[in-house]
This record gives sequence, structure tokens and C-alpha cells, in this order.
Amino acid sequence: MPRTFIKRFQTIDRLIQKKQTGTAIQLAEKLEISERTAKEFIMVMKEFGAPIYFDRVANSYRYKTNGSFNISFVIVQ
Repeated sequence: MPRTFIKRFQTIDRLIQKKQTGTAIQLAEKLEISERTAKEFIMVMKEFGAPIYFDRVANSYRYKTNGSFNISFVIVQ
């Protein structure tokens, strides 16, 4: 998985927390990717359990509950 892939997840997470993603088109422009790819990132984050929704008033993606998206390795004993 390329480093830029992980960085995009981290950037999207940070923008969601700050309520600064904008629409999918605006998010795509910020990340220099296509709108479809931006939507796919949001969809994957949702599939991994992130409670993301689009707030029409704030015109930004948001989390339903406080938290952050974390990609990490967990040691199982």
C-alpha cells in the first residue's frame, strides 16, 4: 500500500474532525484525486466502522460521534 494512500486516509480524517472536507468534489480537489476516488475513500472508511455522514448545513463530512480513523498494527497474544 503506497504511503500516499495512508496519508490520504489521515488527511481525510483530519479534515472530517475539523469539519473542513467540503463536498466530495471539494474534498477531491484538496487531495488532488477524482471525485469518485474521494467517495471511495469515504466508503472504505465507513466499511471499517467510521460513523461518517454528510452534514448539509456545514457542507462537510462529519463523524456522528467523536473519534478518529486509525490505521495501525495490533499485537495479538
